[in-house]
Amino acid sequence: MADENITYGSYLRLDELLDCQRPRTDAHDELLFVIIHQVYELWFKQILHEAGLLQRRLAEGGSAGALRTARRITKILKTIVGQMDVLETMTPRQFATFRDELGTSSGFQSAQFRELEAVLGRRAFPASDLRDDARLRAAVRRPSLLDSLLRYLAVQGYAVPHAALERNVAEPWLPDPDLQKVLLEVYADENGPAAEVCEALVDIDEGVQEWRYRHVKMVERTIGAKLGTGGSAGADYLRSTLFAPAFPDLWEVRSQIEETVVHGA
Repeated sequence: MADENITYGSYLRLDELLDCQRPRTDAHDELLFVIIHQVYELWFKQILHEAGLLQRRLAEGGSAGALRTARRITKILKTIVGQMDVLETMTPRQFATFRDELGTSSGFQSAQFRELEAVLGRRAFPASDLRDDARLRAAVRRPSLLDSLLRYLAVQGYAVPHAALERNVAEPWLPDPDLQKVLLEVYADENGPAAEVCEALVDIDEGVQEWRYRHVKMVERTIGAKLGTGGSAGADYLRSTLFAPAFPDLWEVRSQIEETVVHGA
C-alpha cells in the first residue's frame, strides 16, 4: 500500500538535496559552479547504474534490452555535454572571484568518473587512486564493457577468439585483428541486431570523447594554460586524453568495411 504521507518533496528528499549547495564565498557564480558539478556527479551515478544493466543484458545475449540501455546512456552523455553550454556562460574573471577557495579540489578527484573509465576499459590508474578507492579496485578487476560485448557476440553465434573470451580482464585491452575479422562478419549484416548493438557502443564511445573535448575547451576558456586546481596539468592533461577510444576495434574495423565493399569481398 502506498504511503499517503509521501509528498513530492519528501520522496525526492528535497530538504537534504537543496541543502547540499554551500558556496564558500559570496561570489554570484560560485553557486552555478557547485550545482553544475553536483549534477554531473548525479548523471555519472546514473550512467554507472545503466552500464551495470547494459553489461548484464549483453552477457545474456539480450539485443533489444542492450540497445535500449545503451541508447539511454548516449542520451545522458549528450545531456552532460550540453551542460557545458551553461558553464561556459561564466567568464574567466567570474571564475577567478572564487577559484582560490577551491583549494586542492579538482575534477580529477571524481571517484565516479574514474569508475566509469574502468567500466569502459581503462586499467592504468595511479597507485594512490587504487589504494584509496575500493570501488575502483573492484571495477578494474571486473570485465569491462568490451568484455561484455565479446560475450554477447559469442552468445549470438559469432566465433569470438577463445583467447579474447578467456583473457585476464584486469589487463588493458589491445586491438585484436582476429576480433576485427569477427566484427567484419557482424557488420556484413548491417541491419542485424549485433551490428546495431555494436553501433550503440560506438555512440557511447563517441559521447565520452565528445564530453572530454568539451571539457578541454571549457577549461581553456576559463583558465587558459594555467595549472588546474589541485595542481593538475589543466587543459594539457585533458587534451592528452582525447581521441583514445574505449573500443578501438569498433573504430579500426570501419576502414576494413569500406575495403570489403569497394572490392566486393
